[in-house]
Amino acid sequence: GLLDADGAAALARSGVLFDARAGERYRGEVEPIDRVGGHIPGAVSAPTTANVAADGRFLPAGELRARFKSLGATEDGAVGVYCGSGVSGAHEVLALAVAGIPAALYVGSWSEWSSDPDRPVAVGPDPQ
Repeated sequence: GLLDADGAAALARSGVLFDARAGERYRGEVEPIDRVGGHIPGAVSAPTTANVAADGRFLPAGELRARFKSLGATEDGAVGVYCGSGVSGAHEVLALAVAGIPAALYVGSWSEWSSDPDRPVAVGPDPQ
């Protein structure tokens, strides 16, 4: 499934929306690409680097499932993912599929969200 900006905002309030970027970008400490740093209000930080082992391969399905469940995802709840421009978000959607958790991708991701000055931006480690 795919999300647009409004769908991502709604999912952050009604389900789980994962931000697949590095933690420092999620918190708004560093933003090398877009005009503003931070995250979509309500999104949960879930960097893709935690989806793989030292050899670069996905963690086993059970470990991924436990990781995502600890972050609030369930097999029957609505889950979405975004990143900076859609690439690492697609990686996270695949990791969620390996874990048995269906998820939608907000392809426009942070680059689209942050380019609209009317959209709210959250900073810091708290989703809100």
